[in-house]
Amino acid sequence: MNKPNGISKCVLEGKACFRARRGSVFFIFLLLSFPLRAGDLDILKRADNLVSYYDTDFSAEYTIVQEKPGQARSTTIAGVFRRDSKETYVIVIMQPAVSRGQGYLKQGKTLWFYDPQSRRFNTTNSQERFQNTNARNSDFTRSTLAEDYRIIRGENEKLGRFNCRVLFLEAVTTEVTYPKMKIWISEDGLVRKTEDYSLSGQLLRTSAFPDYYQMGSRFVPKRILFVEELRGAVINGKFENEKTQISINKPSFEKVADSVYSKVFLESVNK
Repeated sequence: MNKPNGISKCVLEGKACFRARRGSVFFIFLLLSFPLRAGDLDILKRADNLVSYYDTDFSAEYTIVQEKPGQARSTTIAGVFRRDSKETYVIVIMQPAVSRGQGYLKQGKTLWFYDPQSRRFNTTNSQERFQNTNARNSDFTRSTLAEDYRIIRGENEKLGRFNCRVLFLEAVTTEVTYPKMKIWISEDGLVRKTEDYSLSGQLLRTSAFPDYYQMGSRFVPKRILFVEELRGAVINGKFENEKTQISINKPSFEKVADSVYSKVFLESVNK
């Protein structure tokens, strides 16, 4: 199989785009000497806070479309409920029918997966793929970039129509999904693009956040596009990457009943 080529797109007028790359890409922090600004940590903390909701519950319907080259698209619809102040979330699969009633319950550092067929809970982790897509379980929780990473350096860059501060991050904990990241934050404090890297510097995944709902002082992504850099298939002599797009619909900050954040709730969904 040929090595994958990167995908070329840009976040421009609401369309997600990534810079093209050829072959393996390695993440090298120290070859270029861009200064770390005193305000970079504040920028990263603000990016976390704009999409983390410590004073309220959050719920929405997520439509997750998986594209694997050479295969039919698959669509998963899930109800997501978050209580960031308690570091907990619940996800209930509504479609497809074969997965209906499956669910996830995160409480602190522990994450359970519920299978209604066996009626059993099994522990999983945040790094695992969500329903065999290019999304990870960690993509559904609050943002903790400023807690989980240290900033190696920063630079300014234009990304489509956005003026961005680009931060190069290195994990300070082994509990994160990716040990290194590169993140584009626009002037309004919102994350517009990320690149996720292995410890050795191999580019693994590229993500885009082209637009957001603004609900008062809170922001919710409308769409998220994940492009898997090393997974895909050769179609007509060309490598095509796996992609997953998440559309977030019906976002709400209404209080959710305490009983939702429990194993009993997941067990009751199919009753």
